[in-house]
Amino acid sequence: MNEATSNSCSRCAAAEAKVAAWEATVRELLVRIAKLEAELAKAKKNSANSSKPPSSDVVKPPAAAPKAKGKRKRGAQLGHPKHERPAFPPEAVDDVWEYQLPACPDCGGTVTPSGAAPRVLQQVEIVPHPVTVTEYRGLPCYCPRCRVTHFAPVDPAAARAGLIGPRLTAVIAYLKGAGHASFSTIRKFVRDVLGVTISRGHLAKLIAKVSQSLAPAYEELLAELPTQPRLHVDETGHKDAGAAMWTWCFRASLFTLFKIDPSRGADVLLETLGREFDGVLGCDYFSAYRRYMRETGVLVQFCLAHLIRDLKFLAEHPDARNRAYGRRVLGAARDLFGLIHRRATLSAAAFAAQLEDAGNMLWGQAVYRVPATAEAHNLARRFEKHGESYIRFVTTPGVEPTNNLAEQAIRFVVLDRKVTQGSRGAAGQRWLERIWTVVATCAQQGRSVFAFLCEAVHALLHGQPAPSLLPNTS
Repeated sequence: MNEATSNSCSRCAAAEAKVAAWEATVRELLVRIAKLEAELAKAKKNSANSSKPPSSDVVKPPAAAPKAKGKRKRGAQLGHPKHERPAFPPEAVDDVWEYQLPACPDCGGTVTPSGAAPRVLQQVEIVPHPVTVTEYRGLPCYCPRCRVTHFAPVDPAAARAGLIGPRLTAVIAYLKGAGHASFSTIRKFVRDVLGVTISRGHLAKLIAKVSQSLAPAYEELLAELPTQPRLHVDETGHKDAGAAMWTWCFRASLFTLFKIDPSRGADVLLETLGREFDGVLGCDYFSAYRRYMRETGVLVQFCLAHLIRDLKFLAEHPDARNRAYGRRVLGAARDLFGLIHRRATLSAAAFAAQLEDAGNMLWGQAVYRVPATAEAHNLARRFEKHGESYIRFVTTPGVEPTNNLAEQAIRFVVLDRKVTQGSRGAAGQRWLERIWTVVATCAQQGRSVFAFLCEAVHALLHGQPAPSLLPNTS
């Protein structure tokens, strides 16, 4: 081999080494780019494109939708029906003041009574002393034979009530459970408005008494849960005396039940609903529901609202392949929801046919032409395995496509816990489970929370059967 050939081979070898080094660098950079894109996509997650709560958007909340042109005026809108409060009936009026003109206000002439109806102003006011104080006296009597003074027992219900009567006990429970009031706030209200001084410890004992009165109604609903044809379930985490806890919400068609448990796993569902639950479970895609579905064969409707948030995440992903795939499937999901919103304009047969087509289109777009990315494959595998559980509402009447009912019910719990700092022990957990259940269920059934609390406390003090939260369907 001559010198020229040798030099040429050396240059080729050097060039090949450089190319190999560049290729290795490119591969390394591609791996780094993919990793950075994944981190960027994760950092861009918010409550609009994932299941993260809105409170996590503090740093950078999602952009608000553009407002429609033209500023709407405050107050009543043109064309809206006028809403007026109905007058109190005569039997509800405690006092009447009548005013009469002595003379004509224009000319000063004599006036005579008219047959026209009077102009009425009704006013509600709190009385200066809004509470009554009742003294129960057990009169003494002396027995000469025993040489002992005996005292007659007072009314047993009054004795069980103690200082605070049943209705005021219900008021305090209402303020605590439905009004998000702390013990300090209730103590000030009772002192300043009602003129009664009471300690925080006594308030806690009253709440424990009300909690006891609500236990039978709560247990009755708990036993009724496994018989429901449809249930929406959701859960939210919180701390209780530093320990992790989860509040589970079970929303049936006519009642809602809350359960606090240290577990977020499927064992809670197995304990609460059992293995023979024969209804349809509306929920998100959390693993506990999938395990319960796998072990019991229960029918599930996965929340389409959660799916749309996942699709928005893909549609905004830095990877162009994920964006194209996410926008395509998101378009099919929006078409499905658009059809649901147009339901009133279609006949029952036309809506059912178009709904089935739209559901199949969503399923098809999710598993068709899936790009070679981990995020897209995860979503496609989800549909391949559980696609039927995303469109079950198409073939099962009465099933909602979203889990919004449970999410809306659980918002009250989150608000109450943040305002009152929740509970610190098992007794507090049982109180919260019961009062939240009463508040949500009474709202569902159009019942008065305060009236139910009064009835429950009265039944406890008089040893009578507790009232029921089950609706009377007879």
